[in-house]
Amino acid sequence: MDEVKRIVGDIKKGDIRPVYVLMGEEPYYIDRIAEFIEDNILSEEEKGFNQVILYGKDVSVGDIIESAKRYPMMAERQVVIVKEAQELSRTIENLAPYAENPQPSTVLVICYKYKTLDKRKKLYKAVKKEGVLFESKKLYENQVGDWIRRVLAGKKYTIAPKAALMLVEFLGTDLGKINNELEKLQLILPQGTEITPGHIEENIGISKDYNNFELRKAIGEKDVVKATRIINYFGQNPKDNPLVVTVALLFNFFSQLLQYHGLNDHSPKSVAGALRINPFFVKEYQVAAHNYPMKKVSAAIAVLREMDVKGKGVGAAGIPQADLLKELLVKIMN
Repeated sequence: MDEVKRIVGDIKKGDIRPVYVLMGEEPYYIDRIAEFIEDNILSEEEKGFNQVILYGKDVSVGDIIESAKRYPMMAERQVVIVKEAQELSRTIENLAPYAENPQPSTVLVICYKYKTLDKRKKLYKAVKKEGVLFESKKLYENQVGDWIRRVLAGKKYTIAPKAALMLVEFLGTDLGKINNELEKLQLILPQGTEITPGHIEENIGISKDYNNFELRKAIGEKDVVKATRIINYFGQNPKDNPLVVTVALLFNFFSQLLQYHGLNDHSPKSVAGALRINPFFVKEYQVAAHNYPMKKVSAAIAVLREMDVKGKGVGAAGIPQADLLKELLVKIMN
């Protein structure tokens, strides 16, 4: 995010480079930077003749170079944005001669999603020298909650830790999808609001009571009644609560518990840092560690591996998800 701010800040100050290659696994920031350039470098009057949007599947590298070498009309610059440039991955290196000697009056933006340029080749080296290279890396799941909080803080909102976790559980690490849902909430809720699990349930449709977070907590607390209620709900709504996701999240939880047992310092600050979790959730791990000594944690991990295999149909063909969930619960909690 800091690098994005630097690129945007430089453009605002008038430090505009002739070539921008925006690449990497996470498309969210690639889109945001490209949109900023599209909206801000040229005035509305200049855009009609001097802003060109191309798509990788419809053009060749030669077409891009031809567009980039044109001179602007009645403006200081022209902007050429190539979206979905990853479609040109086999020939993108042919852009190297242009990148080595770019047209000074053109701002060429290459949106190269889900891939990166080869650092050993001429195009990468040329862009690094003459332009801007930005790599948008995928966030790990344990980093997304902090990203949500930072984004909302910039818009003068806060979010409860459980609400952030619900979004990550439901939407994964796709920052674009998460941002879309956050924008919906911002249309409904006034600035200064703390977004709660109730807001998430009412406006996004994620249950605040029947989700993997609550299942994890119930299992950690050995609350059999609550855990059974949740897995019964999952069994009745298998499409919204796939077994593979439940198993993966519980596997991660028990793996962290195993790590917890290996820590010398069990203070909240030390645990939060070692397990890479929000300090808000440390108590949950402390309770679970008390209920599951290291031997039981190892046994739970073995059960989850077994359920993962069965969930994929190996040795359990035709067994309903509801029955596999019950088996999982019985084996872990007994």
